[in-house]
Amino acid sequence: MPKSSIFLIGPMGAGKTTIGRLLAKGLGYQFVDSDKEVERKTGASIPLIFEYEGESGFRKRESETIAEIIQEQPIVLATGGGSVLLPENRLRLSSSGFIVYLYCQIDKQLERTHKDPNRPLLMTENPRQKLLELFQYRDPLYREIADYVVDTGQSSSRHVVKQIMKAYDLNC
Repeated sequence: MPKSSIFLIGPMGAGKTTIGRLLAKGLGYQFVDSDKEVERKTGASIPLIFEYEGESGFRKRESETIAEIIQEQPIVLATGGGSVLLPENRLRLSSSGFIVYLYCQIDKQLERTHKDPNRPLLMTENPRQKLLELFQYRDPLYREIADYVVDTGQSSSRHVVKQIMKAYDLNC
């Protein structure tokens, strides 16, 4: 029986792209970043999509992209931090692969994202407060569909990848 895809969920700055690339390389899978795919398909940056279509327009594009991407098996997919907001995304992901929630504390997220202009939700007076609000709303959604949870703020990316691979081997 072939192995299923691995879908990485979690907040911005948790390391989904970095860990996803390493994980895909280690498994010999293709790596896909849903945010990059949305940008590639639209020819526009995420901040520009947010500016013209708002968050709801972006979420619609993100959902359509995820529905297409998960047809490819097996892959390692790094999802956008808000991909779990739509019930259809949670259902698609949970029925199509092994889901890993990359948990990350607010301080570490802030440290990793504070200079990134491609984070439209953090373009606010108080990014820490915004990250806290996002965490409080999204953490239960991440945990609802996660097959495995790993803290990415305390270990090296390579160590996190080893933990994920071990959990993946045990569950698939």
